[in-house]
Amino acid sequence: MNNRQLSLSTQNKLIIFGLLLSTFLIVAIAIFAIFNIQKKLNEGYQNFGRVISKALAIESVEVIKKAPRNEAFEILKNHSDSILKSHNDIVLIEFRDTSGNVLYSGHNYSHENNNKPTIRVNSPMVISLNGQDKTVGTVTVGLSGNIINQISSTTRASLLFVFTVAWIVFAFVILINTYLITRELRILHNGVQKISSGEFGYTIEGKDVSNEVKELFEAFNNMSRRLHIYEEQNIEQLTLERNKLEAVLMSIANGVVVCDNNDNVVLLNNHAQKLLEAEEEQLLDTKIQQYIDTEGHFCFKDKIEEFKDTPLDIIEKKPIEFNINIDQKVIKSIISPMFTRNKDYVGYIIVLIDMTKEAEMDQMRSTFISNVSHELRTPVTVLRSYIDTLYNYGNEFDYETQKEFIGTINQEIIRLNGMVNDILDFSRMESNAQMEKSLNNIVEVVETCVNQVQVLTKEHHLTISVSKDDDIPELMFNYNGIERALTNFLSNAIKYSPENGVISVKISNHPQSEEVEVTVSDQGCGIAPEHQKKIFDRFYRVENNIHTVKGTGLGLHLVKTTIEKYHNGRVFVKSEVGKGSTFGFILPTKIREEDTVNLS
Repeated sequence: MNNRQLSLSTQNKLIIFGLLLSTFLIVAIAIFAIFNIQKKLNEGYQNFGRVISKALAIESVEVIKKAPRNEAFEILKNHSDSILKSHNDIVLIEFRDTSGNVLYSGHNYSHENNNKPTIRVNSPMVISLNGQDKTVGTVTVGLSGNIINQISSTTRASLLFVFTVAWIVFAFVILINTYLITRELRILHNGVQKISSGEFGYTIEGKDVSNEVKELFEAFNNMSRRLHIYEEQNIEQLTLERNKLEAVLMSIANGVVVCDNNDNVVLLNNHAQKLLEAEEEQLLDTKIQQYIDTEGHFCFKDKIEEFKDTPLDIIEKKPIEFNINIDQKVIKSIISPMFTRNKDYVGYIIVLIDMTKEAEMDQMRSTFISNVSHELRTPVTVLRSYIDTLYNYGNEFDYETQKEFIGTINQEIIRLNGMVNDILDFSRMESNAQMEKSLNNIVEVVETCVNQVQVLTKEHHLTISVSKDDDIPELMFNYNGIERALTNFLSNAIKYSPENGVISVKISNHPQSEEVEVTVSDQGCGIAPEHQKKIFDRFYRVENNIHTVKGTGLGLHLVKTTIEKYHNGRVFVKSEVGKGSTFGFILPTKIREEDTVNLS
């Protein structure tokens, strides 16, 4: 804008300077012409006076020469008066002798009209006598100068009019030419403004303009058309790239929030809306610092201020990471600066990662380590106490006491071995180890497992009843894996069953769905519905006033992994608080080629 004002000011100055210069030249020429004309008029008027005076001198000499002497004076007087009356510009005729004495002075002016002579011309009066010229006096003619003044006034007025008209025409031509040039420039300037505002394809008319400007307009229109074509191609490309970007952004599993340099949210994907529990309309074009979590805290405000206070070269190498809590979800947030290809800072990106499961896993791992440490310490402490006692005082105990000690040691070793096996199985399954399978009879596995836990049922005065359908087919499974799974169900049933209770084991064949179902039911305290959904998760334990039996929290998770991951089956639980629980698993009867060696 300043350059434009400067350009117009310079143009106006040039126009004013041109007008002043032309005015000065015209005035100077007019003055010079008037001066010269006046000078020539004055010279001509002087010559006119000389001619009149000479003619009068000659006429007067002729009149005097032929007339008698007593009549000569009267003749000169009458002749002079007739001349004065016949010509208004001759206001004085005066005759003098050789001595300078006035012989006659006639005039045609008064003090009132102030028509005094302004030019006086003298001519001698010469008489030829005997071939010789003799001066007998002089004649003075006085001219008023009225004619010359009128001619001068008329000449000046005419010249001033002519030069004034010429100046007006010249100025008008300059102004018209300037207007036409400025108009063409305004048209071109308007076109440039249209192009600069993004209105590509705008054309300007080339009517009534010079050939040079017309060529310039045609070049401008050609450029505008090319820019329009380029814009259409570029918009299509940009639209395609933006669609690709949005498609990629929307398909990212993590939440992404894009903010400009003014902290306004300009783009976010669906996962970010889900994690932040807000609609797109609620976040777009708003300050991200104003977002409030479920506890009413501005969870982004402090970290974004920290981000802005940190130099870009540092923040680029080490983005700011922090966690926010939204509706019992733990969300990891990473703020990174956003640059163009030219390394111009244009805003920042906030990546949101749902860390809820990881946080729960960390909590469960901590609980697991605490439980395992406690559970391992208990049997180790018991074993050490009993073994130390037998080692130092064994000879003092009778056989029954020693047998009781050894039985307790054996139970703790079995318990310790079970926990170690659970940990080893968990580690093996987490490492995606192979589990070979073969055709086996599921009924035999059930009977074997029931026989193995008979010792525990006697201690708790429990009874195990087994029922099965006819024609249970052989299944493709890993014998040890299914045995451990069923043993886990039976062990849990024994742990949570009341004294003198009954544990029911049932084997069912479902030919229509080509499946075999094995269930273990107890009459224990049952499991609340909110715990049933997580009972098979790793490290998950139901800790309340009902379930007080300690453990690693891996048993049921190992059962689930063994059945579902390695045998393409399903596990389930049905329970009601105070009425017992039923755990079970379902295995497919259809043998598949890939079931010979099942890989995760």
